[in-house]
Amino acid sequence: MRVVHVASEVFPFSRSGGLGDVLGALPAVQAAQGAEVTVVSPWYADICQEVREVWRGEVQAPGAPDLGTLRIGEVKSEGVRYLFLGLIPFDRPGLYHQDDVWRFAQFGRAVWPALAALSLTPDVVHGHDWQAGLSVAWARLAGVPGVFSVHNLQYQGRWNIHDGAPWTGLPGWAFTPDTLEFHGDVSLMKAGLVFASQVTTVSPTYAQEILTHTYGEGLEGLLARISAEGRLSGIINGLDQDRWNPREDEHIRPYRDLRGKVAAGRALRAEFGLDGAPILGAVSRLAEQKGMDVLLSALPELVQDWNVVVLGSGDPRLEEGLRDWAEHGRVVFVQGMHEALAHRIYAGADAFAMPSRFEPCGLSQMIAMRYGTLPVVRETGGLVDTVSADVGFRFGPETPDALAAACREALAAFANRPDWRARVKRGMALNFSWDGPAAAYLALYAEVQAAPLVPVAGLEA
Repeated sequence: MRVVHVASEVFPFSRSGGLGDVLGALPAVQAAQGAEVTVVSPWYADICQEVREVWRGEVQAPGAPDLGTLRIGEVKSEGVRYLFLGLIPFDRPGLYHQDDVWRFAQFGRAVWPALAALSLTPDVVHGHDWQAGLSVAWARLAGVPGVFSVHNLQYQGRWNIHDGAPWTGLPGWAFTPDTLEFHGDVSLMKAGLVFASQVTTVSPTYAQEILTHTYGEGLEGLLARISAEGRLSGIINGLDQDRWNPREDEHIRPYRDLRGKVAAGRALRAEFGLDGAPILGAVSRLAEQKGMDVLLSALPELVQDWNVVVLGSGDPRLEEGLRDWAEHGRVVFVQGMHEALAHRIYAGADAFAMPSRFEPCGLSQMIAMRYGTLPVVRETGGLVDTVSADVGFRFGPETPDALAAACREALAAFANRPDWRARVKRGMALNFSWDGPAAAYLALYAEVQAAPLVPVAGLEA
């Protein structure tokens, strides 16, 4: 099985969040399971220096005469071939910019010519999120089936159709409401949804949620049709078991039992001068999607019983609110994303807050449980699929009162030491490895390879 993953980021070469983590782990596990795996991603200006150029030349693609010179870089690691496409839109620092729809339209068009230049013909192309949507469309036009994974439906790669349609290189029939047109815009997310043989989300619950008006982001009608055709499923993300392993974590004093967990808590208290109250941690983008405004509003009650340690950045209003609280004791706020500190919070906190309004999968709750820290989560998406009531604590409404009530439940369990220790042990024993999800994707690839290509409106078979 020759599989090509296409994504905007891949750890450790480029990363801004969970998507990079997925592409940093899933391909290697699939390679270990016997697949021939290639990952294609942009060659950003500030990517690591170990990328070796293996091809340079002018690229030609139907309807795409303006791609110009393309450089292809390569890294091989853990049985995976990583290819990085060097195009003018990516010759600047940073991953994402205001003109990303144009940038990733060029990237999506360049993927297929790049594979052809290296004589690489995949059995399946697996695109991840809107930045890879166009690559799935071009693969389908070349007669290769695609799997398209929605990691977050909220971000769709939209631009006005007058300017955006030419960027894609696709013919005029591709811009109707049944294809890429979306309320007067071109949508690269729809390119992936419409042209893929199978659409997946990163958890079973999220696959059902996006069929509703609340979570469907205006695409629920299209998604309902895809689901009715048997082309929609949810496969829960795995967790990089090597990177997140309390037994061998270089960022903390490694531990494998409750005594080590207690020592990690003492170290975190000493680092920030915290008192003896239990610690509620959070490592997150500071955004309404993540419910961090809910956490901020719940602090007046939470600080009566908890120390609260938050690491993250994002919405300036939330950053300012957390800084204000940090001046009054029992709240620690560290702005930014610091890898080592994140590990120390996962290890040293007693509970972990994830009041997300929606959460396609979420990795933080898995990491927390692996480190013996019990999640307090809203009942949505992958949080439902991974946090059971006998380990963590769940709440429904998107309100500070509901979060505070769940934290009171956690506090009562914390006071009952046998109950708390049992929960911690159950959480640490859970297996969130990529082995199961990787095998599920390989089975899906075999299914789409054996089936007829998905019909697309306007495209003659």
